[in-house]
Amino acid sequence: MIPQRFEHVAFALILSGLMSFIVSGISTLLALGFAPDFLMRWIGSWLPSWAVAFPAVLIVAPVARRIVGALVRRESAEQGARH
Repeated sequence: MIPQRFEHVAFALILSGLMSFIVSGISTLLALGFAPDFLMRWIGSWLPSWAVAFPAVLIVAPVARRIVGALVRRESAEQGARH
């Protein structure tokens, strides 16, 4: 198991891996269609994308959390219990 202090890094690794996998797959499909070597090209574009996405998520996630925190109205514990 991963120590809790590394939770944000594990989250960034998994999120960036999944998102870059999906986006690179769509981009590869749109660019090539279902070419005979589609899967190899997809993986070939996904791995460098993940290498960029992982540190990007580590940097951008705290900014996104602050933006969301500014946009979300806080509820008191009493209000939350009524919903």
